[in-house]
Amino acid sequence: MKLIAFYLPQFHETDENNRNWGKGFTEWTNTRKAQPLFPGHYQPKEPYQDYYYDLTDESAREWQAQIARKYGIYGFCYYHYWFKGKRFLHKPIDAVLQNGKPDFPFCLSWANDPWTRTWTGSSHEVLEDQDYGEKVDWKEHFEFLLTAFKDKRYIRVENKPLFLIYRPSDIPQCEEMLEYWQKLAVENGLDGIHLVQTLNRFNNPQLKGFDARIEFEPGYTMYLTNGIHCGKAVDGYKQTFNLMDYDKYWSCILERKVDMDSVKTYLGAFIDWDNSARVGGERPLIFTGASPEKFSLYLTQQIKKSLDINSDFLFINAWNEWAEGTYLEPDKKYEFQYLEALKKALANNGFCER
Repeated sequence: MKLIAFYLPQFHETDENNRNWGKGFTEWTNTRKAQPLFPGHYQPKEPYQDYYYDLTDESAREWQAQIARKYGIYGFCYYHYWFKGKRFLHKPIDAVLQNGKPDFPFCLSWANDPWTRTWTGSSHEVLEDQDYGEKVDWKEHFEFLLTAFKDKRYIRVENKPLFLIYRPSDIPQCEEMLEYWQKLAVENGLDGIHLVQTLNRFNNPQLKGFDARIEFEPGYTMYLTNGIHCGKAVDGYKQTFNLMDYDKYWSCILERKVDMDSVKTYLGAFIDWDNSARVGGERPLIFTGASPEKFSLYLTQQIKKSLDINSDFLFINAWNEWAEGTYLEPDKKYEFQYLEALKKALANNGFCER
């Protein structure tokens, strides 16, 4: 059993973000401006010892890998942003590939959403649209991916590099593109690509061409339940927001049966969720009732469930999604308690410290 944590690279300045959101924008910009919306609401969420790192700094990336390894994370799944030849938020992964540091396993997840101003309530305003193109464009994308796939640290399944796609149903010729990529992989000396469909809060048809799927939490459970029986809208404070029950959501996740006759499934887990720092007045989703103790209890059960279905990986949302309130990195309130909770969940399932 290997725990892989999703990793957001938006903690450095980029030309695109400067242009769209203002000079100096990073994910810390959102977290710093967050305010509590009701009594007891934990905002702003502040990093331990005010470590507002910049991911272009090698020491920050080394620090992340060091503590992730110490507490039981096997590897990071970096979000990869590709828009028909344009790459965004790529400086951290470029440095990882070029420098060979940190010496820590990783894989990629293609976050293929179009970029809009959803955060400010203008989801119709597209900042960068997706155009998946034809074979020549698919080949250009593959040639970049090949650089990562051939890295000795890249996570593999049966010697095939593990690659996730966040919203594959948005890709008009998805099956054809995946077949072409598999062909190119073999031509370039690989055994193929282990392709994984992400099940999330969007449309989730079962698509051909994938070797496995991953239940991205809590988004997938939101999709299955429509969020109705687990949350409620609250008015009368600074804005309208949706309160979601942490325990009920985890109960839904743990009680749900996995279709063993279908494609291979990797289960998911989440630490907490509160996206009020990111979306502002756009009816944020805020989970209530989370704690390190509960997370350890639920993760213990989810690891056991993964073992019962002979799953190789469990994907955790997330390592550093600070503006969505789901992160393992230490903060001022809990310090290292969530990381300790993760380590305890592994120990509860018989995994000794590495």
